[in-house]
Amino acid sequence: MVKVRVNGFGLTGRLATRAAFNSGKVDFVATNDPFIDPNYMVYMFQYDSTHGKFKGTVKAETRKPVIKGKSISIFQE
Repeated sequence: MVKVRVNGFGLTGRLATRAAFNSGKVDFVATNDPFIDPNYMVYMFQYDSTHGKFKGTVKAETRKPVIKGKSISIFQE
């Protein structure tokens, strides 16, 4: 399985993250975005205005997104 990190969590970053989780062939491990609060990342990912609501569990734990039970590391560099 390929490990992937996304630089930026805007529209393209969220789309790549969704594709990774839906494919099952990619291990999404981290994202870097210095401008977005991790709790807001969770909200934007779960309720994307372009792609609709994510069909899976999304929550925030200790300022990290947890998508389908997988904790994602956040870097704000």
